[in-house]
Amino acid sequence: MRLELNGEPVEVRATTLAELVEEQGYQPRAVATALNGVYVPLHCRAATALRDGAKIEVLSPMQGG
Repeated sequence: MRLELNGEPVEVRATTLAELVEEQGYQPRAVATALNGVYVPLHCRAATALRDGAKIEVLSPMQGG
């Protein structure tokens, strides 16, 4: 499946947002996710199906100021 991940095109095998987070090597509890501009909490990722062309954002918190 072809998606846009953090603004870059990627080819993935994942079919859910939870699978995508794991497949891309992110720590599930250490990131925030959004699908097509809508925030998806950790407990909803496994039930969030991906579709070809979806736009995914995976964000890690940053320290500093």
